[in-house]
Amino acid sequence: MAGLRAVWRLAAGEHWTLVAAVAALFVSALCLYLVPLIPQSVFDAVFGDGSAASAISLRVTGWLGGADALRGAMWRAAAAMVALAALAGVGVHVKTRLAAGAAERVARRMRDRMYDHVQRLPASTLDRIPSGDIVQRCTSDIESMRNWLANQAPEIGRSVLMLLIPLPIMVALDWRMALASIVCIPVMLVYTAVYFRRMGPHFGAKEAAEARMTANVQENLTGIRTVRAFGRADFENARFAGTSGAFRDADARLFRLFANFWASSDLLCFAQQVIVVALGAWLLVQGTLELGAYFYFITVVGMFIWPVRMLGRMAVESGKALAAVARLEEILEKQEERDLDPAGRDAVALARDGAGLAVRFDGVSFAHPGGPKVLDGVSFELAAGQTLGLVGPSGAGKTTIVQLLLRFHEPAEGAITVDGAPLARVPRASIRSVTGTVLQQPFLYSKRLRDNIVAGMEAGAADDARIAAAAGTACIHEAILAFPEGYATMVGEKGLTLSGGQRQRVAIARALVREPRLLILDDALSAVDAHTEASILAALRARAARQTRIIVTHRLSAVVDADLILVIDGGRVIQRGTHAELAQQPGLYRTLWEIQHLSDAELESLDV
Repeated sequence: MAGLRAVWRLAAGEHWTLVAAVAALFVSALCLYLVPLIPQSVFDAVFGDGSAASAISLRVTGWLGGADALRGAMWRAAAAMVALAALAGVGVHVKTRLAAGAAERVARRMRDRMYDHVQRLPASTLDRIPSGDIVQRCTSDIESMRNWLANQAPEIGRSVLMLLIPLPIMVALDWRMALASIVCIPVMLVYTAVYFRRMGPHFGAKEAAEARMTANVQENLTGIRTVRAFGRADFENARFAGTSGAFRDADARLFRLFANFWASSDLLCFAQQVIVVALGAWLLVQGTLELGAYFYFITVVGMFIWPVRMLGRMAVESGKALAAVARLEEILEKQEERDLDPAGRDAVALARDGAGLAVRFDGVSFAHPGGPKVLDGVSFELAAGQTLGLVGPSGAGKTTIVQLLLRFHEPAEGAITVDGAPLARVPRASIRSVTGTVLQQPFLYSKRLRDNIVAGMEAGAADDARIAAAAGTACIHEAILAFPEGYATMVGEKGLTLSGGQRQRVAIARALVREPRLLILDDALSAVDAHTEASILAALRARAARQTRIIVTHRLSAVVDADLILVIDGGRVIQRGTHAELAQQPGLYRTLWEIQHLSDAELESLDV
């Protein structure tokens, strides 16, 4: 029931359409049961002894013009049957259009909602969920829900109506045969419910196995060049065989349960029909049942017993859909990134234009849930227009400082202020709108180079001159013009058709074209040569008055002109100062500087 309530919530806005679809099904089922009632009435009231005909048979023949009129115009009965059958078909058509349309709209809204929700999930949440699993939920799981709303849900309603609608008619014809016609139904429904409970967990296991297989495929395709470079194809094939085999085994368990259910339910259906045929024949011999009524019961039982039996299959499909809905709800229930003051009463919006952004960290500490401290008491102050260099060994916590500033995470201790305002009061959209960021591994879309550069801008916000200026500062303009199609050149998935240095420079251009107040380069010059690095840094220094910069790097040449350099190790600031100051002090910075500027011969002679 919880799953059904979840589906009902997700189908908000289409409730009346689905109700109308059920109403169309009701009309269709009613017409189907009236069709065999016409020949039954003709048998008993026209060709049989009219005095023994039931009241319902006499009423039906009366609607058709009476017994005498029917004897000379049997076409009336045939025409009535055709008309009822056609009306039943119209009902099915209306049901299909209404249900399918509603299901498609619900699925479309769900896809949009899931995509929007995933965009707003915290980085810490996305780090724990494989991207392939999210893709599975946004595609296959939503498709399962759509298919259930369009097909299984209406068919469940049809099966119930096919059972309930003929009951009054059967009781009116003969209560003994009516009782015999449904004697196996409770057993079948209980049997179906038991199997439904058994199959539910297996559907969840199958969906999870499919998600793991999808994640495996996506991960392998993303890293296909690494796999080939290290000759890991056989290993990856074996790993995929494992996830594929787990999916096969989960599917096989379900089919074994299917096989048992179909065989057992078939026996119950045949038993129900045998009971009706046998009892009806005995009553017919005894003279207590009319031939037309016997014909009606045999026909009607065959009409509703199989839909009721199909409730089992639809219950199984419902299990699959409800498992998919539960997986969708699991994602939708995860907390989105939220500002501390959703109403905006105390929110501080940063000016989009102006001088560089002033930044201050005061005793900031951070740790991932259940993990050790990544940052421990980090403090520094950066005035507008200044440059901060962050250096230190890998894993020291440099990138975490950037992530805290962009509010990907929130500090566990301490405070961060920007332009004198607590960062916690600055909406995430506001701090990110004034920041241009180039991350460690720049991501490019499979689009034109021009589209990649303006990806962070509103449509039409950047003209060709502005784009060219940003690309020129990033030292990529000439390289782009060298391509046959220039800025219209298509970039392969994740920019793999470009070199590492070209990807980094396109990403820098994308950050610069926004003219941000704060520019963050997170190891963004690692793939460019020393001459290009110097050219980019010189162009950036020309923007000093309009832009604050944070440069995370392992190459100390990138921060020699920085106003403040922090040396981070183990999440703590172990040294701070300018390049001139740190190069004279014993410590990690001077050691790194000396190593990076030794000649090859000197480096070989070092015992390190």
